[in-house]
Amino acid sequence: MRATYWRLWWAAAVDALGDGVFTAAVPLLAVTLTSDPRLIAVLSAVTYLPWLLLSLPAGALVDRHDRATLMWRTQVVQALLIGAAAVLAALHALSLPVMAIIAFGLGACEVLFGNAAQAILPDLVAKPLLHQANGYQQAVIITGQQFAGPPLGSLLFAVSAALPLTLDAVTFAVSAALVATLPRNPPGTRPKTPITDGLRWLARHRLLRTLAALLAVNTFCAQLGNATLVLFATETLHLSTRGYGLLLTGAAVGSLVAGLLDIHARRALHVALVGNVVIFVAIGLSPNALVLALLLAANGFATTLWTVVTVSLRQQLVPAELLGRVNSVYRMLGWGLMPFGALAGGLVAHLFGLRAPYPIAGLLRGIAFLALRSGL
Repeated sequence: MRATYWRLWWAAAVDALGDGVFTAAVPLLAVTLTSDPRLIAVLSAVTYLPWLLLSLPAGALVDRHDRATLMWRTQVVQALLIGAAAVLAALHALSLPVMAIIAFGLGACEVLFGNAAQAILPDLVAKPLLHQANGYQQAVIITGQQFAGPPLGSLLFAVSAALPLTLDAVTFAVSAALVATLPRNPPGTRPKTPITDGLRWLARHRLLRTLAALLAVNTFCAQLGNATLVLFATETLHLSTRGYGLLLTGAAVGSLVAGLLDIHARRALHVALVGNVVIFVAIGLSPNALVLALLLAANGFATTLWTVVTVSLRQQLVPAELLGRVNSVYRMLGWGLMPFGALAGGLVAHLFGLRAPYPIAGLLRGIAFLALRSGL
């Protein structure tokens, strides 16, 4: 691997730690303001709404402009947004509407950053090493977002709601500084072809088109279940604030193992899809926090296995000059339903109880797999 790849890797590591702290702290902060699962779900939905609204123009920006520059500038904006949230939290002035506005802004930045981060990797790594590079990226992201960050975030939150937000702002700034050292593309090397080129290319490719459709259903279902996980864990299973952070850490173990495995075969996609059907149904039946943690770990393994294989496929199959736009269409289709999944999860939890969203999501995933498996 080139030295430039490792700078990107370290930036991902620092950023992921802050994301993990934020992931644990924000739901805990939200439940101090409301116990209504519908409102908790709205906050989750707002975070992912930019994937539906902004993904296509973000893809065009990624293909037309220097990707490293877009990435570090985006992270500076994220640092400012989360820094403002930390100040408001310290002043006890952070309300749900304000959190929703900040969450939307962070999500909008993540649309651009996430697209550029995937598109820049083939510029830094030779094609035969892409699968390994994606595995390393996923492993360090999972370590920060799910393994190290959540318990640290819950621990800091127990001291002060502003502390985890402050740390997240610092990690955005450090990551931006590292990304700013990545090599630039010479002016004029990026094409200025239409946004719709990515849509047309994806529509003609059966495998990636099928994967995008399956991703759309699976992310909808993931949010349907996970949007009210904090309430399920703290109210139904009676976990403490610290226990919730440890629960998320347990879930990361499976993800980390999958990220370190060097698995290329497409049959891994079938394993991931079928596994998550069974796992989601079982999560809703969890008798205690230990069983829930084990099931979340299994879910993390299956989800990361899917991510590494599908991201590597896109980077290998899509022409470099179209990668940003194809990624944007793929992720708009794949992530655009997430806000609706979160809203559906809040409504299901409100009507049928906090256990209900997971088995319903598992059933929907099973139907989608049976309907679309011929395209894999």
